[in-house]
Amino acid sequence: MRISWTVLACLAATGAAADDLPRALTDDDFRPVREVEARLGQLLFYDPILSGNRNVSCGTCHHPAFGTSDGLSLGIGDGGVGLGPKRVVDPDNMPEQRIPRNAPGLWNLGAHEFAVLFHDGRIEVDANRPGGLRTPLDADMVQGFASLLSAQTMFPVLSADEMAGHYSENDVSQAVRRGVITGEGGTWDIIARRVADIPVYADDFIAVYDHIDDAAQIGFTDISNAIAAFMEWEWRSDNAPFDAVLRGEAVLPEPAATGMDLFYGKAGCAACHSGPLLTDHDFHAMGVPQIGPGKAARFESHARDEGRFRVTGDPADLYAFRTPSLRNVALTAPYGHAGGHSDLRAFVMAHLDPVVGLRAYDLGQALLPAMSVDDARGLADRDAIAAAVAVEPVRVSDEEITALIAFLDALTDPGAVKGRLGVPDTVPSGLPIDQP
Repeated sequence: MRISWTVLACLAATGAAADDLPRALTDDDFRPVREVEARLGQLLFYDPILSGNRNVSCGTCHHPAFGTSDGLSLGIGDGGVGLGPKRVVDPDNMPEQRIPRNAPGLWNLGAHEFAVLFHDGRIEVDANRPGGLRTPLDADMVQGFASLLSAQTMFPVLSADEMAGHYSENDVSQAVRRGVITGEGGTWDIIARRVADIPVYADDFIAVYDHIDDAAQIGFTDISNAIAAFMEWEWRSDNAPFDAVLRGEAVLPEPAATGMDLFYGKAGCAACHSGPLLTDHDFHAMGVPQIGPGKAARFESHARDEGRFRVTGDPADLYAFRTPSLRNVALTAPYGHAGGHSDLRAFVMAHLDPVVGLRAYDLGQALLPAMSVDDARGLADRDAIAAAVAVEPVRVSDEEITALIAFLDALTDPGAVKGRLGVPDTVPSGLPIDQP
């Protein structure tokens, strides 16, 4: 890693050592993307045609106006109207429940090092599985996804609360209800046929993919691959002020420089938020409050979310969730797997002393559109969540918190926030696009 004498002087002044910092990101860290494929994926990403009731797109819950998230603690997919914090329930199509986990940001998901996705890591790269991926579909998992990110896109379209709609509302939700996901007449096939029946999409797929000669050959994996290419192209983020430091081109001003020293030193943040993407891609029980419906099977009535444990069955994984990347973290509020904190400073303070933060938590720190549900039921699980925490509290002053926040602000990449392609004015289906 090339570090200039000016940068070394700054590091010495703040107490941070050059060896404490990660290396700078380069092109080699990311999968190559064809722009023509990304442009097709852009249209699909913002097109509600992929949802059961044709009213929700990927961009509904992952919009650049809200840091590629949705600005809510727990989102409303099918059954909502509006975008971001202005989204409310649709009285003519009331959702059954909120989406149970916070919508994560989509930054840098084209990086090779992302080998596990979702808050609980329920999909991951696994060379021993057909297609090289492990997912909840197990033996029913189809092949043809170009990447783990591409495979991730197949799950929101199956979720009643996210994109599919409920029970007998549409052909997609009916197929999901019957458990018919793959094969002819399955959920993915229904969606693929919708897309293939639109001439503009049919022509684009034939032009982009060599293995497609006519519309009948368009599969859901092709749709997923295009969407993944768009996300990889659009939201690569490696030009924040922090990146200039890593490249030896700049120093951070105060108090961000002190915040960087704290992050890589006394505060211990880098123990989990390590590497150039500021994540170890591992799972940790950090005492994050549980709000909303939780993750329960249909025959269960609790509002717990036991995190990684629901994937592995290992008691050591109880209440453990994947370490998120902190790239552009200042833009991705609310925070936590359930979005319990709408304020970054409050979340950092709670994170540094997790058990105390959990005990003191109240639902007023969340950002939740009005809905006739009990969002506080999961807070009854506080004792069990606290018991799983294995980290020691870190004592810092108010001034040090301010410095840490300044450093986190230095992880914002203005170019990535703007995006390369942006939000299209129209999509081939002719359906309306969500606008902030």
